[in-house]
Parts: sequence; structure tokens; C-alpha cells
Amino acid sequence: MEEQGKLRRTPLYDAHVALGGRMVPFGGWEMPVQYKSILDEARAVRKRAGIFDVSHMGRVAVEGPGSAPFLDSVFSVAVSTLKIGRARYGAICNEDGGIIDDAIVLRRAENRFLLVPNASNTPPVLEWLRKWEPGPQRVTIQDLTDEYAMVAHQGPESFAMVGDLVPVDLAAVRRFAAVETELAGLPVTLSRTGYTGEDGFEAITPREHVETLWNLFVAMGAEPCGLGSRDVLRLEAGLLLHGNDIDTSTNPYEAGMDRFVDPDREGLVPGDALRRIRDEGPSRRLVGFSMVGRGVPRHGQPIVDGAESIGVVTSGGYSPTLDRNIGLGYVPNGYTAPGSRFHVDIRGRMVEAQVTALAFYSRSTA
Repeated sequence: MEEQGKLRRTPLYDAHVALGGRMVPFGGWEMPVQYKSILDEARAVRKRAGIFDVSHMGRVAVEGPGSAPFLDSVFSVAVSTLKIGRARYGAICNEDGGIIDDAIVLRRAENRFLLVPNASNTPPVLEWLRKWEPGPQRVTIQDLTDEYAMVAHQGPESFAMVGDLVPVDLAAVRRFAAVETELAGLPVTLSRTGYTGEDGFEAITPREHVETLWNLFVAMGAEPCGLGSRDVLRLEAGLLLHGNDIDTSTNPYEAGMDRFVDPDREGLVPGDALRRIRDEGPSRRLVGFSMVGRGVPRHGQPIVDGAESIGVVTSGGYSPTLDRNIGLGYVPNGYTAPGSRFHVDIRGRMVEAQVTALAFYSRSTA
């Protein structure tokens, strides 16, 4: 992929510019934050369908006869029990239980896996994997990020838009399942996953085909969407952003990722730390909250109770789907119950907020 200074570009860079995308730095990449309106793009995904260039995400092949037990040792949930064609979400934690990254693992064959880490985390994830790999006779690790591209097609009309272009029944592809097929004659891996809270899929294809795929989706009526609307949508769905809501200073239990951690497996590198954290219980937890007073919460703003600072906002913004201001933040255990109240210090103004059960938005209840 081309580089502009220190920023990398995906194969869709020219397509974004041609569509009027406003390009910004993100995770070491030059990416579109929006095309026309962030809120309109978010609404399009909720009501119809939108597409996102997610080629900045990593694509790491882990293969070989020892690949399943190796991934079991570094991933927070069991990988060896995955059936072929199924995917699983979890965390890659360091020896102290800190979250190096959250990622998805797809089992493509008995001894072939694809790991999809977050953009800027691909180098540290690769470094961590190579630290623990048992050797090339058992496991090979290959960074395929430059060879393949990735487009997310999300929204209630997503499957209807492309169903006739594939020789498989997309409705039969379950959530967190994938199929290797063709789309309009182009080779793709379609996984029923996403980061918006809507149904849809993520398409991985060789980089030389992705612009054709993107233009096809646009011609069919999918709304091109940027990072801004993606952040709005994932926040509404209560999905975490590494670098904001989680990082190596946080662990899965305080981040509410309990169901994505199985620390009792033998050989798990952070097993001792994760078992200790689970058994002792974290002293703080990540909560969702809605603003009672007028004000938009933003990353880094203090959460206070009276004169005491009790936490910090990790993500926040306006929700066009719910028409209210929402946020995420870490607070002590005494403030985590739904209905609990505190204030957010918004540029020196104390604005009341109330803890809300996550997710803020779910398509099953919309």
C-alpha cells in the first residue's frame, strides 16, 4: 500500500477522494472521516445500508499443525473448538491481563486461521504472537494486510442488495460465520460480522479487486460512510474502541468483556493474571450513561461526584438514532448500577448523567 509521509493509504484512497471524502489520519492511515454528513451516514446504515473501507484493519494468517493450540494460548477464548467457517471475538492480553487488542479469529480450515486485529495494533499483535509462537514447523504467522482489502457492508438492506450476486444463500450464513465464495465473479470471503450494531457482512478480497467491489456496492445504492459515522454507530451499539475504551491499562473484566474470557484453560499466557482479576473482582467497571443535562460528553472528560473525581469518559457523542447524548466511562463499583447518577465535567460545567444498561441501541428492540 502507498504511503503519504508516515500515513498509509488503502487501495480505495482514490475512490474516497473522488466521492468527496474528507481524509484524516487514523491509526497510521489516511482514512475518510465523512463524505457529506456524519449523522446522515449513520442514519443510512440504520435504515438502509452503508459501506465502509476497513482495509486499515489487519489480516494475519496463522497456519500449521500447531495453529489451534497456539491461538488458544494467546486468545481470551478457545479457538480450537471453533468449527470451520466460524469466527469468534475475544481479546489478546499481556501477561498482566492488559488488553493488547480485541480481535476476531476466523477458522478457514482445520489448520488455517485468519486473525483480524485493529489497524494500529497490528504491529504489536504480530510482535506478541511471534514472542510465543512454537516455531515454523508447528505455526507460521503471515501478515496479509497489504495483499488483501476489506469492505464492511452494513444495514437492514445489506443482504438483499447483494444476495443475487453470490452463488450461495447468504441468509443461511449465521452470525459470526463466513463463507469463501465469489461476488459478481470476484473472489471474496464474506463474514457475517460488523462494528455497527446492524446486520451485514465484511468482505475480504485481493487488493486488486476491491475498487471494483466498492464501486459495485455504491452503484447498488449503499451509502459510502466514513470513520465518523462508524464511531457513532459502534457507540450506540455499546461496542468498544481500542485506544479509547480499552488498552493495556484495562482488563477484560473491568471492561465488561467477561463472556469473552475463559481463563481456566491450561497454557493460556495471561491465565494467572486473568484468574486473579476474576476472583478478586475489579474495583471499577466500564458503564454506559446518558446525559440528563445538556452537553455532549467527550473522551478524556472527568466523571465527578461532588468535588471528587471518580472516573473518566472514554467515548461519547450525540446519538442520532436515540436523539440523546451518550457515553462510556470507567467508574467505581458503587456507581455502576443502572439509574446511578454522577456528573461529567464538560469544559468546567458539571452536567448530570445517568447510568444506562448497554447496549444503548439494539436492532432487535429498535
